[in-house]
Amino acid sequence: MEAYAVIATGGKQLLVKAGDRVEIEKLPAEAGTDVVLDTVCAISDGTTLKVGAPYVEGAKVTLTIDGNKRGEKVVNFKAKRRKGSRRLVGHRQEITVATVKAIA
Repeated sequence: MEAYAVIATGGKQLLVKAGDRVEIEKLPAEAGTDVVLDTVCAISDGTTLKVGAPYVEGAKVTLTIDGNKRGEKVVNFKAKRRKGSRRLVGHRQEITVATVKAIA
């Protein structure tokens, strides 16, 4: 079994392995740079598992930023019957695409 980690970023938790390509909420970094995340909830080296409360001390995950893009449009439509009241709101989340470089 290979090493993996559970990271917390953008209000979500994500299971990652070295070499994975992930889409996370936008990070303030340029394409081609490395970002180190220390909000690691759990980490495994393939045999043992360490779970943090809430984060594992000294654990880091290094990401290489591939670029930014916009996610799929999410549409929220509300209507009140027999009143003629309709409301349509759309939202597209900014997303950072990154590759997991190392888990330590």
